[in-house]
Amino acid sequence: MLTVKAIAASSAKKLRDGGGLWLVTKGDARYWVFDFTLGGKRRQLGLGPLLSVGLAEARAKADEARKLVRSGIDPIARRHVSEVKSTTFGQYADGFIDDAVKAGRWRGAKTEARWRNLLENHAAGLRPKALNAIGVPDVLDVLRPIWGVRQETAEKLREAIERVLDAAKVEGHRTGDNPARWRGVLEFALHKPNALTSKKHHSAMPHAAAADFMKKLRQIKTVEARALEFTVLTVVRSGEARGAVWSEIDLQKKVWTIPAIRTKPGKIHRVPLSSQAITLLKQMVKKSVNDFVFPSVRDGKMLADATLGAVLKAVDNGAHTVHGFRSTFRDWSTEVAHAPREIAEAALAHAVGDAVERSYARSDALERRRELMQTWADYLENPSAMASPTNPSVI
Repeated sequence: MLTVKAIAASSAKKLRDGGGLWLVTKGDARYWVFDFTLGGKRRQLGLGPLLSVGLAEARAKADEARKLVRSGIDPIARRHVSEVKSTTFGQYADGFIDDAVKAGRWRGAKTEARWRNLLENHAAGLRPKALNAIGVPDVLDVLRPIWGVRQETAEKLREAIERVLDAAKVEGHRTGDNPARWRGVLEFALHKPNALTSKKHHSAMPHAAAADFMKKLRQIKTVEARALEFTVLTVVRSGEARGAVWSEIDLQKKVWTIPAIRTKPGKIHRVPLSSQAITLLKQMVKKSVNDFVFPSVRDGKMLADATLGAVLKAVDNGAHTVHGFRSTFRDWSTEVAHAPREIAEAALAHAVGDAVERSYARSDALERRRELMQTWADYLENPSAMASPTNPSVI
């Protein structure tokens, strides 16, 4: 049997204490291991490094493991079960987010920040609880304070908790039903979300007023105003326009290709650029300071989310929203341009039809959309030149 002095004096890579207990050297550190045979298979259980586990403690751990083996119990499997039971929701949720970030499953830092806020702050009551001990009452305790008060946040929180607990079950940390599931579980304890409030839509400017708005907007000589003008001309989402970089834009082919990671549907979206949009971009080229098409004047970074809204409010007195211009375009494309539904929806990067119908829509109809987008840009300059709803289609 080993002694403390013998261990200190020896430089051997492997020292035997007896009964399956060994001290082995791996790299620059020494570790205790317990060798055993169970079911005809030889196994090795780590008992910890010498720096933190002394000889007496290592022998005690080996004795416990030896008793389990005599009873036909695998001490490695027993340890795994113990670790699973002690894993808390907070520990697992943090790892779940870290793994998602490493795998690139989310489009950007904004999504990561939203998840961390939900699972660190709003789900704080769940964080110290063991994963396998969380039940419906625990989930209700974190949902009820904001359910009906901050409904959208509450619903996103419920979905996030459900996702984390589902993943934990797959990895063996939980058993049984998911206590955060809506259908068949929480729907009986909480009112339906639809019963509280109807979905709030973004306020859209009537298309008849859009040309006058654009005329006023073009009088404002700022980067933020040009970004908003470009957003209206291309009918993209605000974040897509604010995050536009020159490498995405082909001025010769008059196409802006937004990568999948920057789009809401998670798919590449090609935007045909009207002559007005090209003119605007050429103006921005002359002012370019970095790779962003519309960089913040203050720090050269991407424009903040609120900047376009601030410009819109200055021109429009806050009556409408930036996102609402997508609805403005959609109404115009039906009532004035009489554009085919699938072309108008494709311009907005919306999926059309069921899965079977979409599987046949191999083309993104770029050239047909180009004609529509040019007509839209022309309308924003001179609406009186457009055909009226009673005249034949202009598309």
